[in-house]
Amino acid sequence: MELQVKSFWRYFKRNRLAVGGMAMIVIIFLIAGSASFLAPYDPGKTEVSLKLTPPSIQHYLGTDQLGRDVFSRMLFGSRVSLSVGFVAVAISIFIGILVGAIAGYYGGWVDSFLMRFVDIMLCFPSFFLILTVVALLGPSLFKVMVVIGITSWMGSSRFVRAEFLSLRERDFVQAAKALGVKDPRIIFRHILPNALAPVFVTATLDVATAILVEAGLSFLGFGVQPPAPSWGNILTEGRTYIFDAWWLTVFPGVAILITVLSFNLLGEGLRDALDPRLRGRR
Repeated sequence: MELQVKSFWRYFKRNRLAVGGMAMIVIIFLIAGSASFLAPYDPGKTEVSLKLTPPSIQHYLGTDQLGRDVFSRMLFGSRVSLSVGFVAVAISIFIGILVGAIAGYYGGWVDSFLMRFVDIMLCFPSFFLILTVVALLGPSLFKVMVVIGITSWMGSSRFVRAEFLSLRERDFVQAAKALGVKDPRIIFRHILPNALAPVFVTATLDVATAILVEAGLSFLGFGVQPPAPSWGNILTEGRTYIFDAWWLTVFPGVAILITVLSFNLLGEGLRDALDPRLRGRR
């Protein structure tokens, strides 16, 4: 195991973009975790006399139409975006692993039934499906996380299924069956740990997608509801003043761009380092 970790790190650190993405993600996490200490103002405090103040020493990223400090709201909004990304992906990965493992291990009609269900789910445009469900259930942070999670598990299920189809024929699996080990133990104890490499890559990329979806929902008014700050609803509030207060759209847009790009770069680096077929290209 130690040799595998060392081998992975040796190939991963060669990808400078991936290492930079990982470093940026760590910085974003530290900023989000320290938002209460870093924020110079209460993110919900309004002061109409200071509305639409451009960036200055007093307000680093300016103020919005209610005089609230944009820098403070951006810091607390990072918590929302990261929470949505990781909770939604945790839900989707759990469902994807469960469905993919069962389909790949048992095969036959079980595999056919589950994969046809996956195909049906993939027929629906994911964003519009999420938008429809959230519109019917009503917008809230918890509902957004759950809905994104239960509508984005199909990709990971296919990756896990493919790994299980290959691994179930290996000698160690046949030996476990010959010893009378029960199927759940074989699936989750023997096969699954060897099938998680593509799941890690998928999870990293899905976090970026979930952050974008949350921002899009909030921008449309179906995500996190004001006065709670999120990068998406800061963008929404700023679109009315896009020509008079450029900072209300530029700064949250740049934050979303940097975060999503960092997760994508990390995901690409993980894919290259975990896949032996891609290591020789670097």
